[in-house]
Order: sequence, then C-alpha cells, then structure tokens
Amino acid sequence: MFETYYKSPIGNLRIIANDSHIIQISFTKDFFKMKITPFHLENCISQLDEYFSGNRKEFTVNINPSGTEFQSKIWNQLLRIPYGKTVSYLDQAKAYGDEKAIRAIALANSKNPIPIIIPCHRVIGTNGSLTGYAGGLLNKRWLLEHEGAIQQKSLFW
Repeated sequence: MFETYYKSPIGNLRIIANDSHIIQISFTKDFFKMKITPFHLENCISQLDEYFSGNRKEFTVNINPSGTEFQSKIWNQLLRIPYGKTVSYLDQAKAYGDEKAIRAIALANSKNPIPIIIPCHRVIGTNGSLTGYAGGLLNKRWLLEHEGAIQQKSLFW
C-alpha cells in the first residue's frame, strides 16, 4: 500500500493506493510530505490539480473502491453524473430501479471511499438542498460552485 497527501482548496486529502489503483481519498487535518510517490499517485495528484484549477472535468485515474455489490452499483451510478450537473437522491433511486431504496442509496453514497473522483457531491436533496457530505457541507457547496452546478452565494446574504 502507498499513501500521499494533497493540499486542495477544500482541505488536506489523504490518498491511498495499491500497486495499480487509487483505493481511498479521505479528508484529513494531517499533512505529510512524502519523499517517494508511485507514478499512479502522482498521476492522481496531477489530475486533482487540473480539476481544482478548472482544467479537468473527468478523471482517468484507475480506481478500485472497496465495498459491497450494492455500494459498487451505486458508486458506478455516481460516475455517470456529468461535471456541472446534480441529481437528487430520489433521481438516483429511480435510476437504480427502486424508489424505496432511497435511504440505502444515501447510505451507500456516504460510504464512498473516493470522494471527488467518484462525485457523490453531485447528489442533492429533492428540494435542491445540500445534504450530507463526508467532507462537510461547505466543501460540498464549494465543489458544486466550482463545477458551476449551483450559483455562488453572496457573502452578503
């Protein structure tokens, strides 16, 4: 296993990989400068730089999130939400084929081990509210504003 840390505009990220795939990204207060970083981690950092600078809309890094079969299906759905767009949890449940699975789908989204790359931040409440995000709602808002999916709020409401 390999790990590195990345300073993003929304806070420090810890990136964990195996020999060939990114397996986890988590928000952390920690930051350690790594002396040696394998190519696929450097590639992930490069793509995150491009995303945060507004020059990348899709990630091409190899990912291998660990989860149940159900979670994997839900995370694969997330990968189909285009940059700059949002869907509701209800939309996601309908796409899954079972509106009654909305709570299970929301729970699967909350267990997403590779946020940003698997864009769970693009799922919002049916009424347009920003609900639930492991990195915090301010970071979810930042990501959606960055992608142009929602309007930036004025500092003087």
